[in-house]
Amino acid sequence: MRTTRALAAAGAAVAVLGLAAPAATAGGDHNQPSNIVALPSVIARGGQMTVTVDGCPQGGTMTSDAFRTTHLTPVRGANETSKGTATIKQDARPGSYDITVNCSGRRLTRPAAFTVIGGVRGGLGGSSSSGATATDIAIGGGLVAAAVAGGGLFWMRRRSERRI
Repeated sequence: MRTTRALAAAGAAVAVLGLAAPAATAGGDHNQPSNIVALPSVIARGGQMTVTVDGCPQGGTMTSDAFRTTHLTPVRGANETSKGTATIKQDARPGSYDITVNCSGRRLTRPAAFTVIGGVRGGLGGSSSSGATATDIAIGGGLVAAAVAGGGLFWMRRRSERRI
């Protein structure tokens, strides 16, 4: 009997809180940025990153030390969400960066929103020439000649073994 009463009291408390929660948020200010998401969260210098902000229905701006001030535009079909694309500066130092968003006169900063990694220092990798060089042709021709000679030698030996 005691368990039933305890469960009934707990159920009533949850129902009261459940009905009061939507009423508490319904009167709140929706034009306040609440969530900043940067994708990809790890990016190289010169790369493009997409930033999505919830609670920003009219758009706004976003800033960081790693990119220039960029505009946020409202996303159609998504309630109170804005989105922007930022290009990371070529001279950005590797490390974590904050993003600060301004929407409808309200400001929100997300610390360590993304990380910039150092760029790859790759060489030309043969991309400066078009087609095969004379050296490539000589090496390829030598390999083909060696394969033909080895195949002919193998075929001649097999042929002579059958006669014995």
